[in-house]
Amino acid sequence: MQTARTLRNRLFAAAALAAMLGVMPVRAHAASKEIIQLQTQVQQLLDMVQRLQSTLDTRFAVLQNLAQQTSDQAVQMGATVNALQQKMNAENEAINGKLDTGSGQVQSLNDSVDELKTRIAKLEKSIQDMQSQLQNIQNPPPGSTASPAGAAQPPDAGAAGPTGPAGMPAMAAPAVSQTPPLEQTFQSAMRDYNAAKYKLAASEFQDVIHYYPLDNMAGTAQYYLGEIAYRGKNYDDAVKAYNAVLEGFSGNSKAPAAQLHKGFSLLQMNRREAGIHELRSLIQRYPQTPEAAQARTKLNGMGVRINPR
Repeated sequence: MQTARTLRNRLFAAAALAAMLGVMPVRAHAASKEIIQLQTQVQQLLDMVQRLQSTLDTRFAVLQNLAQQTSDQAVQMGATVNALQQKMNAENEAINGKLDTGSGQVQSLNDSVDELKTRIAKLEKSIQDMQSQLQNIQNPPPGSTASPAGAAQPPDAGAAGPTGPAGMPAMAAPAVSQTPPLEQTFQSAMRDYNAAKYKLAASEFQDVIHYYPLDNMAGTAQYYLGEIAYRGKNYDDAVKAYNAVLEGFSGNSKAPAAQLHKGFSLLQMNRREAGIHELRSLIQRYPQTPEAAQARTKLNGMGVRINPR
């Protein structure tokens, strides 16, 4: 390109010189064969310059066209790459969403299995109670049988007395049940809990769990035992109580709160990874609950991703 520019400059200079020679007045005796030859060569040079200029213009136009095409192709390629990147991002988000949904479905299935196990255990307990009652009916205790013949009768057998009508054995007084009533015991425990009488409330909640281990209220009582330990900063016992709720009463309404406070207790015990895992599990198991919202707020405040990558 530089050589062509130099040649063009020289040809322009020669053409200018020829033009000057052409316009200069020459004497008749100075017109010679050399001047005519020089003019001819200058004309040839001018023709060459014109052809070279035309060739350069054509090639420059071709280069401009190629540069424009390359620029257009680069823009199209950039748009294609951006579209592909967006498509990949959308597919990744869809895959992550499907994974989260699948994980939630698996967790829901696990919850259903746990609840079914609890119901089966309650049913087995009911069957055992019925069998025990049937055995008591078929084999009554010795004290409840009639007196054998010939046994000494109490004096004044013809009159009714404390032992019953004449000629009939005395009926045993019904045994007084030692089992406290469920509803009253639970309500009393809640009153003491709300009044901050935690020691008395804990004892009453333990009575509910002891006498009614398979009732749903036992799971709620277990949760409040965890709350009492949590408020007393006894986080290890609190975690054990919350685990009892999550493992034995996964369908209880207090299960989300139990898992939330279990995560908080683990964090208080400096078991960071275990606490984060528990909060993430809560969000997956109960995503629409207020406890899940609190877990998200806690994780965000800790600078922790809710969904690990």
